[in-house]
Amino acid sequence: MWHLGALVCGFVLDSLLGDPYAMPHIIRAVGALIATSERVLRRLFPASRAGERVAGCVLVLVVCGISTGLVWALLRLAYGVGPWLGFALESVVCYQMIAAKQLRIEALHVYDALEREGLQEARKAVSMIVGRDTANLDEAGVVRAAVETVAENASDGVVAPVLFMALGGAPAGMLYKAVNTMDSMVGYKNDRYRFFGAVAARVDDVLNFVPARLTGVLMCVVAPLAGLDGAGAWRIFCRDRKCHASPNSAHPEAACAGALGVQLAGPASYFGVMHDKPTIGDDLRRIEAQDIVRSCRLLTLTSWVALLLCVVVGTGVVVTLGVR
Repeated sequence: MWHLGALVCGFVLDSLLGDPYAMPHIIRAVGALIATSERVLRRLFPASRAGERVAGCVLVLVVCGISTGLVWALLRLAYGVGPWLGFALESVVCYQMIAAKQLRIEALHVYDALEREGLQEARKAVSMIVGRDTANLDEAGVVRAAVETVAENASDGVVAPVLFMALGGAPAGMLYKAVNTMDSMVGYKNDRYRFFGAVAARVDDVLNFVPARLTGVLMCVVAPLAGLDGAGAWRIFCRDRKCHASPNSAHPEAACAGALGVQLAGPASYFGVMHDKPTIGDDLRRIEAQDIVRSCRLLTLTSWVALLLCVVVGTGVVVTLGVR
């Protein structure tokens, strides 16, 4: 119950504070560890297909071992000193694993730029939260990129870490975030990372299998509460949830597209190369800037329902095990 309480406390802290830019952040430390490990491993292993695959496997083991092991050891030490010290430390760690408010803030920066500063500033704002090329996006492309990011990161940045922390406390959340951060840094299918990042990308796919589908279902459930189309969300989720090269990304994107009644995905440019991605959803109306706000509202409700579900189920398991 201490772990579930820390999860709730961390979630509330994220809802109130977000991620202040000046505050030291554990995920930035993981990013630095990944970058340093990559440089070392590329020097140690040959630049061949097999060599890079082995180096990528070692990267996953090193980063997950150090980051997860360090969190586990610090929490064990803190709880050994006193339960409230352990609870306080775990709450802070849980807080830094969740990105619901910061995701809303960054997405709404794109909306504000479109409404007040124009397309050029909106392109700059959306480039901070997406991996695709943004220099030539029109207004619809900017909005679509922002909405897709909100939908996909509802799973990666909120539901998945909440689920892992509910299952195994902050160390389990750290394991997930380490893998997810590696995927975001080295999981590209380009010349540099096609083999080096393959293991990290595959492990990320495995860890996100359940959270992505849970996120899609929860989005469908809460869509009417957000003033969106619940029936449309279910229809598009069932039809288009596999319309993506990733086995997981399209699940929340399909639910979001159906709830909004717009079409997402489609061709996009990454590192100067155009990728002909399938579309998700029906083109019932032209996507508009207000859809960013709507997607953020859907994100917020999905996040709280996911937390409630995890805490209720987790508490039930604890009580059941306690009775036995």
